[in-house]
Amino acid sequence: MKRNTLFMLVLALTITLSGCSKKAVNIPYWAKDSIAMKSIVSYVASVTDEQSFDYIPASQRIVVFDMDGTLYGELFPSYFDDCLLIHRLLHDDNYKAPEEYREYAEAFESALLSNEPEPDSPKSGAQIAAESFQGLSVEEYQAYIKEFMSEPAIGFEGMSYGEGFFQPMIALVKYLYDNDFTIFISSGSERTIVRELINDTLGEWIPPYNIIGSSFTLEATSQGDTDGRKYNFSKDDEVLLEGNLEFKNQKTNKVFTIVEEIGVYPLLVFGNSSSDLAMAQYALQHGGKAYMLLCDDTERDYGDISVANEFADACKEMGIETISMRDEFETIYGSNVKKTQINPN
Repeated sequence: MKRNTLFMLVLALTITLSGCSKKAVNIPYWAKDSIAMKSIVSYVASVTDEQSFDYIPASQRIVVFDMDGTLYGELFPSYFDDCLLIHRLLHDDNYKAPEEYREYAEAFESALLSNEPEPDSPKSGAQIAAESFQGLSVEEYQAYIKEFMSEPAIGFEGMSYGEGFFQPMIALVKYLYDNDFTIFISSGSERTIVRELINDTLGEWIPPYNIIGSSFTLEATSQGDTDGRKYNFSKDDEVLLEGNLEFKNQKTNKVFTIVEEIGVYPLLVFGNSSSDLAMAQYALQHGGKAYMLLCDDTERDYGDISVANEFADACKEMGIETISMRDEFETIYGSNVKKTQINPN
């Protein structure tokens, strides 16, 4: 046998054995035939292989997740921050809400439990929240959030608000972290809320300084009317919630905060609503990829097929890949969690 023929046979055998030794990667809690999971795994393999034309150094592997509806449920029966605000205004015996806000909260809670449109608000919900927690120290506010997280999540059996994370997405975060991605969350919810929510579930892979969110204004205990640029923080001061919404992190604001707080283009973006399309477009614009969850599971969650279909069409037009929660998640919250009927009474 000629030497070059023998060499080619050995090379072919080596390649074949090498290919056989590679095991298929399946992210836990995802359906084995999930198109999105296969796409994600293939992309991660290409950007982490130093021999690949698509290789990206670890320092540039930035992924940004939305929070509500992407990592964590948003229908308990509303966003966590809405549920927290209603609790503060209506069910906290230690807080007396202004009558106008209490009436709004009563109408809001009734509408949520009856699946009716949200009532008109005297101010934005975020501004009302800022005022409702005014005067608490940051530590007191954190403790308040933590305590509410232990409350049962409305509409589900076997799950508290603190446990309302999508199990497949937790597994995805770990998978990306294990492949040297730096992970950020960019949420429309207030930043401290997100930090407290993720601490026990995602904190191992996402530190608090990688959380981007809406923010409330702050002040020092003895600052008074003095501008923060002119006031020196004293040894007896605490940092308090001052009572105003400083910034709402939605839509194009999410692009701006990525620029300001990360400073590197995201390689991957994950979201679930029109509020996330701006940062998805920003990733696509710079050669990245984006995936959007569809709220199409009406058996295990409170999905809406018409909303999911409309959003899927919008994503397709933009070149964004979608993830069917109904078809591509083996579980959503875990096998011990059951969806129940929300009781309007």
